[in-house]
Amino acid sequence: MGALTDVPGIRVGHVQKTGDGWLTGVTVVLPPRGTVGSVDVQGGGPATHETDALDPSTLVSAVDAVVLTGGSAYGLASAAGAQRWCEEDGRGFAVPGGVVPIVPAAAIFDLGRGGDFTARPTPDMGYAATAAAAAQPEGHDVERGNVGAGTGALIGRGQFKGGVGTASVTLANGVVVGALAIVNALGLPFGTISTPTDGDGGAETSRGGPLNTTLIVVATNAVLDVAECKRTAAASHAGIARALNPSHTLADGDTVFCLATGAAALDRSDEAARQLSLITLQTAAADVVRLAILDGAASAEPVSTAAGDYGAYGGQMR
Repeated sequence: MGALTDVPGIRVGHVQKTGDGWLTGVTVVLPPRGTVGSVDVQGGGPATHETDALDPSTLVSAVDAVVLTGGSAYGLASAAGAQRWCEEDGRGFAVPGGVVPIVPAAAIFDLGRGGDFTARPTPDMGYAATAAAAAQPEGHDVERGNVGAGTGALIGRGQFKGGVGTASVTLANGVVVGALAIVNALGLPFGTISTPTDGDGGAETSRGGPLNTTLIVVATNAVLDVAECKRTAAASHAGIARALNPSHTLADGDTVFCLATGAAALDRSDEAARQLSLITLQTAAADVVRLAILDGAASAEPVSTAAGDYGAYGGQMR
């Protein structure tokens, strides 16, 4: 199935806290310097930071790190820690006197799932997750399931445990497309057989409408500009819709980031070739997003906290 880190130069770091009221964490995707990026938000309840800076009409094009975090809007504070690490490493948009790291972030809702509503990611956790990513070797394995921002993730109206999943594909032209998903969805997966195990879950179903988000980072080694990254992020949302039912609801904050490291040129010999190259890449992006989401649901393990028992979904891809 592969992993996001099959894209050369991409590294992923996780930090999490569990027990004593905690069930949350931070995941940081650290790309090579100069990586171009954009984002597309289609959920009705997003919690995001610095996403406006990734619009094709704005000044900057490079992304220094992407932070995926628990803690809802409170957890976005973890981006400050990632930004601090990037500044210390000299990564960022050059300005007189130093650099300003471009560190967009998005959060899932996991508040209170460990038992303590105030136990949520901090700037220090964001710093540690970024340092953990930087310490990884090229092409490293990515931990899946109950790690990083997937630590407090749930699916199916809070019935079952969600988590981190990842997948990749290499196209015939040598372009690599990978995805990493934080699966914290209102819905349940398409293409799986429901075989709940290790508890019934459902702790949130009695508390009114659950709040949910599926966060995605798509990365490729292709040369893309910011507008092409934006379009690829938008196309990748099809993978969420193919994997989860429902998706993109008012209660979801579904967000897709797209990163392009620029190591592999696409065929742009004429307009028809350019369009075919981009369509092929974007189709692959949607496919790996679907696989990463199903991987996240399948990799999650059951958890019991003071707030409830969250069982493993235990589905199998058809």
